[in-house]
Amino acid sequence: MGISVNGIEIPDTAIEQELPHHQQAANPLKQSVHELVLRTVLLHEADRLAIAGDGDDARIEALFAQEVRVPDADEAVCATFYRNQPQRFTSGELVEARHILFQMTPSAPLELLRETGEAVLAELRVHPERFAELAREYSNCASGTVGGNLGQLTRGQTVPEFEALVFRLPEGELADRLLETRFGLHIVQVVRRVAGEIVPFEAVKAQIADHLSRQAWQRAVHQYLQILVGRADIQGVTLEGAETPLVQ
Repeated sequence: MGISVNGIEIPDTAIEQELPHHQQAANPLKQSVHELVLRTVLLHEADRLAIAGDGDDARIEALFAQEVRVPDADEAVCATFYRNQPQRFTSGELVEARHILFQMTPSAPLELLRETGEAVLAELRVHPERFAELAREYSNCASGTVGGNLGQLTRGQTVPEFEALVFRLPEGELADRLLETRFGLHIVQVVRRVAGEIVPFEAVKAQIADHLSRQAWQRAVHQYLQILVGRADIQGVTLEGAETPLVQ
């Protein structure tokens, strides 16, 4: 493929060997090339700084340990995070919800679904008691057979946009507009809510500090990679960023 880093070629055989590790990526070939280029850049920097280690991975870890430093998250920062993210630290919170799903398919384009969904939603605003009946008639979800009932939901069980809506809606309320997710369009109603209890700050302070420190370290590594890539002579490929499993 004619790819080189600082004059050192990355052979096609190396890319072929890397490919199996990235089959879940949106573009496995591109991800494999980026990974190899970044590893090569990092190993060249380790050479320049005379960083030794038992194998390439150990040398890269030693390089990060020496060159990437981030401060620990102090108690004030952790407390701010705790106050601003109460849903993360609520135990026992759940909702009972129901929905009507209008699923996107090649034969049912989005605009047709939206037109149908808006008509059903308008009917429910006038006759909310028809929810179960209309769910059985229109919903493309298996829950339609039980009136759209999804049962009791806790955080993390549904896609983020659905979760954000059902945990925000008051008990008994029908969402005032269609919700779009990767599954299609939804009419959503919360039947019952259980508020749950906030876990005390002292019980989660160490967990928050660890989370914030990992985030800060990942940002710092990303910036460090961008600096190294900017200094390197990379031919045959353009790196759009330093996103890589090396720093996940």
